Amino acid sequence: MYNEKSKQSLKLFIVLSRATKVINEQVNEYIYESGLNPTEFAVLELLYHKGPQPLQQIGNKILMASGSITYVVDKLEKKNLLVRKANEKDRRVIHAEITDQGRVFIDEIFPQHEENIHQLMDVLSEEEKETVITLIRKLGVSIKDLS
Repeated sequence: MYNEKSKQSLKLFIVLSRATKVINEQVNEYIYESGLNPTEFAVLELLYHKGPQPLQQIGNKILMASGSITYVVDKLEKKNLLVRKANEKDRRVIHAEITDQGRVFIDEIFPQHEENIHQLMDVLSEEEKETVITLIRKLGVSIKDLS
């Protein structure tokens, strides 16, 4: 029924899933301590690093269902961490933009977030990290090509 190749693939899937789960749990612990949930943090980080974004595109960029973005943006707007702005050329397009308060907030918490991730990944050498990046990217691209 199962051949060795499919057993190996299943093992890889399980190892990747478990590693992702424990890494996310560790990273999310710090995010929750900052007063945000992981989705709010992802939206704010996106705006911080990439600038204003159309609301319709945020979901794809942070790998989240677009229907939930409005709720997350509402919460961040109430915290004065972002604002909505209509596009000057097409008023139907609304952008989310980080506020000065949001920028200060991310400036304060992002260095520790980055350090936490580094500590989690530091078990691997730089060469091993590059190998893992290359292999997982290859896997992701091949799966995307199948879709």
